[in-house]
Amino acid sequence: MLCAKYCQSESPIMDFRKINNLSVDCVIFGLGPDNLNVLLQKRSLNLYNENYPVIDDWIIPGENVFKSNSLGQSADKILKDISEDHFTNKKQFRTYGSHKRVKSDKDLLWVRSQGAEARTITVVYYLTMPQDHIELVEGSDLQWFPVESLPEVGFDHHLIINDSFEDLKNKITTEPVLFDLVPVKFTLNELQTAFQILLNIELDNRNFRKKTLSKPYIVPLDDKRKVAGSKKPSKLYMFSKDVYDKIAEKDFMIGTILVFLLKLFI
Repeated sequence: MLCAKYCQSESPIMDFRKINNLSVDCVIFGLGPDNLNVLLQKRSLNLYNENYPVIDDWIIPGENVFKSNSLGQSADKILKDISEDHFTNKKQFRTYGSHKRVKSDKDLLWVRSQGAEARTITVVYYLTMPQDHIELVEGSDLQWFPVESLPEVGFDHHLIINDSFEDLKNKITTEPVLFDLVPVKFTLNELQTAFQILLNIELDNRNFRKKTLSKPYIVPLDDKRKVAGSKKPSKLYMFSKDVYDKIAEKDFMIGTILVFLLKLFI
């Protein structure tokens, strides 16, 4: 009995063995001054043997899952290796498991060098942020690239990035994902620029300001910030998730009631 009580009080033993056919990849979008960028990791391997290809390209940051970790914990580990910041806005997006994911001799050689299996199921997370939230040190194997102008990437990562980008664009009009791409305290110009870059459109400045200021979840602050090219400092705003959630809940309830009433009369 004493042993049973003692064993129950112990912390679970961590198993640091990796699952060779299950991985997590993190697509990290960062908004820069002129582009939406994605963070990629250098993939390099040279065996100095003419029978093997030289690998010198890019991949999405990711790794195989430890047996003791959940998928979310695996994503957090990847992000922590990149930045000490705690990111709460990661979204589990999609699973990729096609037998055609290994597309070249380079991919196959890389998989074998990592001790993984050729056919691996990958669970993809993506998250958004201002690009300057991740500070890349000199000599880092990480680099930002414009989403619309990617370098040579391994596996099916080009497809994964494009799928994630399309999902992000689709969510712009239905979820408050845009506010993750601007600073916590933002100017209206920064918010408009984010819209224009993501959707590749031009917005009328006056109409945008009018519609934006009518939203109760965009809260004006007393703070101002100097902006390059402007003589006067710009007023700052914040996004209130609490207010947004209350409005979304109310709209959902109204929509549900309307659907119910329509069914009564059809």
